[in-house]
Amino acid sequence: MGRLFGTDGVRGLANRDVTVELALDLGSAAAHVLAARTDTGHRPKAVIGRDPRASGEFLSAAVTAGLASSGVDVVDLGVVPTPALAHLVSAMQADLGVMVSASHNPMPDNGIKFFTRGGLKLDDRVEDEIAANLGAERTRPVGAEVGRIRSDSGIAAQQYVQHLTASVGTTPDHRPLDGLRIAVDAANGAASQVGPEALREAGADVVVINASPDGRNINEKAGSTHPEQLQAVVVAAEADFGVAFDGDADRCLAVDHGGVLVDGDQILGILARSLRDEGRLPGDTLVVTVMSNLGLLLAMKDSGIATLQTAVGDRYVLEEMRSGGYGLGGEQSGHIILAEHATTGDGVLTALHLAARVKATGRRLADLADEIPRLPQTLVNVKGVDKGRADDDEVLLAAVAHAESLLGETGRVLLRPSGTEPVVRVMVEAASQTQADGVAETLAAVVREQLAL
Repeated sequence: MGRLFGTDGVRGLANRDVTVELALDLGSAAAHVLAARTDTGHRPKAVIGRDPRASGEFLSAAVTAGLASSGVDVVDLGVVPTPALAHLVSAMQADLGVMVSASHNPMPDNGIKFFTRGGLKLDDRVEDEIAANLGAERTRPVGAEVGRIRSDSGIAAQQYVQHLTASVGTTPDHRPLDGLRIAVDAANGAASQVGPEALREAGADVVVINASPDGRNINEKAGSTHPEQLQAVVVAAEADFGVAFDGDADRCLAVDHGGVLVDGDQILGILARSLRDEGRLPGDTLVVTVMSNLGLLLAMKDSGIATLQTAVGDRYVLEEMRSGGYGLGGEQSGHIILAEHATTGDGVLTALHLAARVKATGRRLADLADEIPRLPQTLVNVKGVDKGRADDDEVLLAAVAHAESLLGETGRVLLRPSGTEPVVRVMVEAASQTQADGVAETLAAVVREQLAL
């Protein structure tokens, strides 16, 4: 049996994979593992939030019951973005936090992820400890020792908005985004209210779409996974640019004034240069994953900014950032971590800082993004193969080496087995799309032949 926790908590089809019983048990096990680590002398406190999907209502209630029945006081924040939950764990001096969300996944899915003191995601070891405690027999508190549950009145969300706007220097006398017209696609998700509000507080004129969550429409042809509607709205509204969040608002992608998508790699490059120019990019280093476009790596090299690459997953980016004291990192998907202000990817924070860079330079987003070119990239998922031999097959390794020699310094080959499926991912970047497509298909054919089951 594989690990219960994936790269971002426990996730699956709500009420089938992620059930009330599992949520209740996870709450109890997390209380035992995480709350027991507190040495503050008070009864442990947790904060819990969720995105708007319907299943979050009963799943968050179940997790809350598991925590409170284990002696943990719980503050229910209701619908908040994941990065808001992470921030508020720290701001409210809670011992742990729980977010019920499946992020960018379709509405029928849901998930449960935990944060420890300070708003940090758990490492694999702690997650495995929680999983090992599922179903364990424990003496439960009774009487006055059981946890209490209270609902937050919305004050916490306002504190989060103030934290966001302060990060770009917003004061009653200074609204740094004055004069910018920004379109926002909230994905009918957790940032439907706080996202537009934060941008308006910072001075922007905001055009909003997909900000009417009804429990069923989260991520539905909207947000960072479906930016087509935003691309049309930016042009029609004559906006300076647009931003798209996902369901729990830990991602942000952008669209320039002409409706052209600006991905996470380009946003990272723009912010890295901004922080470097301000002397606020520790080590003049940007942390990215192995899937970041080679165009970003080359642009950073030309700018005198070093890049460190990690495995795919924002948690691995954050681990590298924390170990090296770096300030900026993220993924092509729009998970972007600004360590000075957040402990996890934050879509609204990213949007504010991107907008601040546009305003400060007086340049169009399109011009800033053009300085971070995207080399043509082709990804082929080869299914039904023995992925365990992908790193050892001599014929395949020779084919990869030959492809790399043909591509030279303006191309790259990545061969990665999937973590959960019998799939090998072949990713090729090249100077032209035709070359990327041709090399990828050639390598995919070698994979199919050499690794056939």
